[in-house]
Amino acid sequence: MKPPSGPLTGIRVVELAGLGSGPYACMLLAEMGADVIRVDRRGGGLQIMPTDKEMLHRSRPNVAVDLKSPQGREVLLRLVERADVLIEGLRPGVTERLGLGPDDCLARNAGLVYGRMTGWGQDGPLALTAGQDINYLGLTGALHASGGRRVDPTCGRAPRSCRSGSARPEGPARR
Repeated sequence: MKPPSGPLTGIRVVELAGLGSGPYACMLLAEMGADVIRVDRRGGGLQIMPTDKEMLHRSRPNVAVDLKSPQGREVLLRLVERADVLIEGLRPGVTERLGLGPDDCLARNAGLVYGRMTGWGQDGPLALTAGQDINYLGLTGALHASGGRRVDPTCGRAPRSCRSGSARPEGPARR
């Protein structure tokens, strides 16, 4: 890995591994020169591709830590002591239950910027549900625009052909 250079050189970021916006933001921060370390769950969690092939994991090193153990918690808090920023995208309340919420981290480093990325915020009726693009599109009605009448928006064909796995193109949907 080449030495960091860019407008964020000298900024230290701790990333609690997650999906989507957190890894993307941290990839961009690292590519702008920030010193980012990704903290992965020991033993994995959801892994779509091997860690060394995952595009959003590029430009920064990682360490696997069991955040549920006292030793793992201490490892993360020691990283936080020297960091400028912590970014996490876990569901609301998870870091607090682990003893790694904003109060715990700010007690070790009062100057820390604690960034949270969740789909629906920390409170409210949808806070505890997953928030991904498809959820937002469906809830707002935008998903409706991606398919015609009697067309499954997930595959662009009549619903029966989507379920059967048929690759055969379908003609216009008939009543």
